[in-house]
Amino acid sequence: MLRWNMETLSEEEARQRLETLAGWEYANGRIRKQVVFRTFLRAIAFMNTVAYLAEAAKHHPDITINYNKVTLRLITHSEDALTERDFNLARQIEQLPIVALVEAPSDAAG
Repeated sequence: MLRWNMETLSEEEARQRLETLAGWEYANGRIRKQVVFRTFLRAIAFMNTVAYLAEAAKHHPDITINYNKVTLRLITHSEDALTERDFNLARQIEQLPIVALVEAPSDAAG
């Protein structure tokens, strides 16, 4: 069985770890990233890919989709705080090839 270090991270520790994750930010005790795609279907494909990664890691982000915008929020729910698990999953998400299909954030209507 895979064991995780469930030690919670301070805001300062979280912000230090964020320096290595492009586009992620610290907000309300969570780490957050919004990704904007050219189409709704690409956004859904990305969300589904993240869902498979999360299921394999047994660590589930909060995911919001609004037309072509996917917002990911990570926190270790069992600890109600950030842990290394959140940053591990964020790094895995950053390695997804589909992330290269994103466009710069815009005010795209849906």
